[in-house]
Amino acid sequence: MESLKNSKEFGRVYQQGKSKATRDLVLYVLKNSLDNNRYGFSISKKIGNAVVRNKLKRRLKEIIREKDEKLKKGYDLIIIARKPVTKLDYLALKKDVERLFKKMEMKKIEENNTHLN
Repeated sequence: MESLKNSKEFGRVYQQGKSKATRDLVLYVLKNSLDNNRYGFSISKKIGNAVVRNKLKRRLKEIIREKDEKLKKGYDLIIIARKPVTKLDYLALKKDVERLFKKMEMKKIEENNTHLN
């Protein structure tokens, strides 16, 4: 899984990308010129201390790692955590991420008619 590294890359996605949101997460998506997806995570200090933020980031990375194969390629994606996200367990977080990908129509065509695991 490739990451968005610097603030310039994040800024470009925020400025030019499209966004969709749920109560707990926001997803920004922007087409890139690469053959793969790059991911960034924005988890504010308002969410919690470093332990809480890192745990959330690890969970999100694992969910992305599982889903990446079933997503369209060539996009920069940023997931932003909102305050209520700390109340979600792993499965609820996974469902929320899936809901965002579906809203953003990120699933590959053959995957659109089947439920993601």
